[in-house]
Amino acid sequence: MKKKVLIIGGLIAISPVLFSFCGFYVSKADGTLKNKTSQVILVRDGNKNVITMYNDFKGDTKDFAMVVPVPVVLKKENIKVVDQSIFQKLNDYSAPRLVEYWDQNPCYEYESMKKSAAADKSLNEVVVTSAYGIKRSVRSVTVEAKYIIGEYDILILSAKESSGLKDWLNENGYKIPANAEEVLDPYIKSNLKFFVVKVNEKEKQKLNNNFLRPIQISFTSPKFMLPIRLGMANADGDQDLIVYAFTRKGRIECTNYRNTSIETGKNIPLFVQKNFNAFYGNLFTQQWKNEDKSVSFLEYAWNVTPINQMKCDPCVGNPPTEQDLVQSGVWWLNGKDWSDYSDIDNDEPDDGNRNVHFTRLHFRYNRKSFAQDLMFQVTPNTENFQARYIITHPANGDFSCDAGKKYLQELRQRRKKELQELTRLTGTDINNWQEDAMAKNDEATNTDIQYATLIPEYKHDVENKSSAPTGIILLSAAVLGAAGLMRWKGLV
Repeated sequence: MKKKVLIIGGLIAISPVLFSFCGFYVSKADGTLKNKTSQVILVRDGNKNVITMYNDFKGDTKDFAMVVPVPVVLKKENIKVVDQSIFQKLNDYSAPRLVEYWDQNPCYEYESMKKSAAADKSLNEVVVTSAYGIKRSVRSVTVEAKYIIGEYDILILSAKESSGLKDWLNENGYKIPANAEEVLDPYIKSNLKFFVVKVNEKEKQKLNNNFLRPIQISFTSPKFMLPIRLGMANADGDQDLIVYAFTRKGRIECTNYRNTSIETGKNIPLFVQKNFNAFYGNLFTQQWKNEDKSVSFLEYAWNVTPINQMKCDPCVGNPPTEQDLVQSGVWWLNGKDWSDYSDIDNDEPDDGNRNVHFTRLHFRYNRKSFAQDLMFQVTPNTENFQARYIITHPANGDFSCDAGKKYLQELRQRRKKELQELTRLTGTDINNWQEDAMAKNDEATNTDIQYATLIPEYKHDVENKSSAPTGIILLSAAVLGAAGLMRWKGLV
């Protein structure tokens, strides 16, 4: 049976969609700034790191500040702002996707199938459907450096004790979360510096919009990590983190938490197309719970080197261009700068390799399930992976031939299995999807194979399965009881 394919890309599948960095926001107002979902771009080769942070702050920018632990004192040339659209491009391209197939009527003659294929050639097209003026504190806090980068005032601080840094922030008008001191302390003991960002209102007025651009920092360090604990200081429940990572060798993986791939390649009902984001959101939550929450989920991995033509199968949109990759921080695409000695301590020499491996990881974390910052490593694993889910449009026309009758029987069973897969993957009851399933737009013209007909049958099957163990127990008890009675009567 021939099939045609159309691909619909999912969004980030988090509702509501809010993007920020997993650092830690402080506020001059009431300290209620929350950090729910983060997007971060990581670029790693040898000991060199580039991190790009997106923030979604909404409100009076005079009340905004961000604190991020960094291993070294950053120089001005190691900090810049980038266009925020790069995050949308990377998300659109690597997000979990919905793949559509079209069944072909097996009763059609070969010639008519050829004509139909020619007429419907457009179905093979790909469609994308898709978020300072600060004074130095006298309490063991040192201002190591001070810069103006784009619309931001940036300070690099060092501190000897967490209480001193907390007091410094409070003295400068910032009400920080009450439990910030306990999460600051491990970073101070590890001799990390603090990258403090505030909006420069004068520079911001030069921009044409009210968006704060992402900040990109680069540094050399043997540590490959993300400081998520600070983000928990003012967290409101579980938080999501999407990591877009680029390396020369292969995938990245977490070293201090388990790694697993999100379940993929499953056939689901056609009506899920109406609300794919809700489907994937439920699927992710269900698998997150099944994996005991402390886990790193792989959602996409592929070689996206510009000269590599195959970057997905199927694709959900245009892959990141060389310009996009360079903007993300993939410095080796620009070639070796022989006047730059910043990577002299790099543990791997620049051999001119222009490979770019893209890994998308998805975390959901909280204080209980993620007690440590995220530690990563680059692996030699170059196996391709993508989160994809399949829906199939039924064939139409006359099914009076033998092959057509067989097709209808198979379609009926296939759709019942799709309903079963839907509830298994999402951990939801079929009643949650009944409104979508019962809508009067089922493409199957035969009522016997419409979801509206199959759902009552599916519910009946589920009820029978759930009651089966009880029936078996009762039957076994009856048999054993009868056998005992017969033995007592001396009949056996």
